[in-house]
Amino acid sequence: MTAPVIEGIGLEAFAHHGVHDFEREEGQPFLFDIRLEGPAESQQSDRLEDTLDYGAVCDRVVELAGGGPYNLLERLAAIIADDLLERFPASAVSVTVHKPSAPIGHPFADVRVTVHRP
Repeated sequence: MTAPVIEGIGLEAFAHHGVHDFEREEGQPFLFDIRLEGPAESQQSDRLEDTLDYGAVCDRVVELAGGGPYNLLERLAAIIADDLLERFPASAVSVTVHKPSAPIGHPFADVRVTVHRP
């Protein structure tokens, strides 16, 4: 039996990350996409304690997003991925951090960084 994939897409948190002083002072919204491979037994047991509680995962991501501050999205994503892998019964974690208000002098659809931990 393969592991179920549990995803949370577009989780929003306001935080103070970035390389510019004004980003750290004023803050801005960040979006997170979280992908976790959960325990296979949850497919049979139908019990919350046998799987990943995605509410608790989202709470933790928002809590970690409020830490730092970090200069790079890469560091923020790595902090979150490492923590989730240690804290929850996941065999793999991917974290994508989107910065929709990145200080880029051109129109853009998205800026994002993804970190994967097997």
